[in-house]
Amino acid sequence: MSTVTPEVTWAQRSSATEPEKNYIFLTIVATDVPETDKQLDLTETKLSFKGTSTSKKVTYAVDLEFFAEIDPKESKIHHTGRDIELVLRKKELKEEYWPRLLKDNKKMHFLKTNFDKWVDEDEQDEAPDDEDYMSKMNPMGAGGDGGFGGIDFSKLGAAQGAGGLPDMGDLGGEGEESDEDDDEDMPPLEGDDKAEAAGSKKIEEVA
Repeated sequence: MSTVTPEVTWAQRSSATEPEKNYIFLTIVATDVPETDKQLDLTETKLSFKGTSTSKKVTYAVDLEFFAEIDPKESKIHHTGRDIELVLRKKELKEEYWPRLLKDNKKMHFLKTNFDKWVDEDEQDEAPDDEDYMSKMNPMGAGGDGGFGGIDFSKLGAAQGAGGLPDMGDLGGEGEESDEDDDEDMPPLEGDDKAEAAGSKKIEEVA
């Protein structure tokens, strides 16, 4: 099986005072790489990725050495069938942008600007909020794939309806039906029998 370098796109934000606004958008375009087959190692200075595509029948592999240090524990990841998206927290708080993504200033054919995410350094305050984008990301944690293993929590609700998780509403309904059945099967109380018999006797005497 052949090994190819995947396309990598990037954009960035910067801040001298707010760490959560000081990061790199990084996307590795690797189609149909199963979560279980993905090898991703992230350190303060480097990223290494390898994974085999089930549809393309190729192995993607790329190694990146960053221009400056990032904080792996504060970085995030989102793995889809099309790509692996990362938000890498820059370690140094700085208003100025990185001049480039990689330490080596040589032009890399696979590396491209993500124009959907890119804004100029002096226009960051006017840029759209990235909270919706961030909400789908999972923490990297101490390991390469994070404490949540790439789970997309937004899909858990869909899994519930598809049978992946029990429907709590159905469980409640079953409990109610069970209670009704129990009521129907309960034997009459002894006191009720005596009271009913006494009532019948009085009716006969009056008649």
